[in-house]
Amino acid sequence: MMKSKGLVRKKVAPGETVTFTDEEVEFLAQSRLARVATASCDGQPHVVPVVYEFDGTAFYFTGWKLEKSLKFKNLGENNKVALVVDDLVTVSPWRPRGLEVRGVAELGSEGGRSYVKVCPQVKRSWGFR
Repeated sequence: MMKSKGLVRKKVAPGETVTFTDEEVEFLAQSRLARVATASCDGQPHVVPVVYEFDGTAFYFTGWKLEKSLKFKNLGENNKVALVVDDLVTVSPWRPRGLEVRGVAELGSEGGRSYVKVCPQVKRSWGFR
């Protein structure tokens, strides 16, 4: 039977910022690959891997020809987004850990390069002490 440490959920009120534990911040700094989920205006889901940066509060990603991607198109129509970063610490004993954030995306551009900023509103994590 698979066992993992309990799921921890934190939702913030509008205008507040989701906070991350020191252990979560360290995990996010060591990881670079996430999966981002978007949905079209008619609700069709789309999930893809992205390389991200984390500044302690928000997640950022860009990509080759980002403006032409389906994720970018979806976020232009529907700014709701989810992002998951996870790994498997050990198989025996079974020890997954990870973090999911749900929030809103802000589309931006800097130096002629487009990017997406993911602003967390809900955080769920598992497998941390």
